[in-house]
Amino acid sequence: MYEDKDFLRQDNNYRTLKAFKKAECIYDVTFYFAHQFLKPGDRTIDQMIQAARSGKQNLAEGNIDGITSREMELKLTNVNRASLHELLLDYEDYLRVRGLEQWAYNDPRCIQTRAFCKAHLDSAIYREKIKDRTDETIANIAITLIHQCDVLIRGLIEWKKRDFKEHGGIKEEMYRARKEWMRRNGN
Repeated sequence: MYEDKDFLRQDNNYRTLKAFKKAECIYDVTFYFAHQFLKPGDRTIDQMIQAARSGKQNLAEGNIDGITSREMELKLTNVNRASLHELLLDYEDYLRVRGLEQWAYNDPRCIQTRAFCKAHLDSAIYREKIKDRTDETIANIAITLIHQCDVLIRGLIEWKKRDFKEHGGIKEEMYRARKEWMRRNGN
């Protein structure tokens, strides 16, 4: 039996995406940070956690929605990116208003953090390592993760744009699949 694997592709396993894994790390770090360093009742707790959650969940939703709507896939992937930028501002604000340091790009601590974050995509590592870090350090780790995730998401968006140009959307896939079925069945 002939099976057209390009029609309604089912290989969208978002859990294998580096951007998703990095977004999960961001969520876990943010969950800890918000509950550890912000005062109970502070609306920022919910806002930061929701931005981090949206940064992860929209990648998953967009990836699955992409099976039938490339447009929705691109939109939700960009919503993910926007949510992470909202979260980035929260971390930068936290550091600024408390007189804490946001590490410069060439600061040795930032260089070390970038290398560590680039090499580690398992959120369990971050949950363990941040337990004995200061709020300044954790905020800088989160900022680093967000920047790295942003680079991955921009690359993912570019890849999705190229894929759409090459293969089109669901209507084009459906048309090609129908034409191929008719050809194979003598219609």
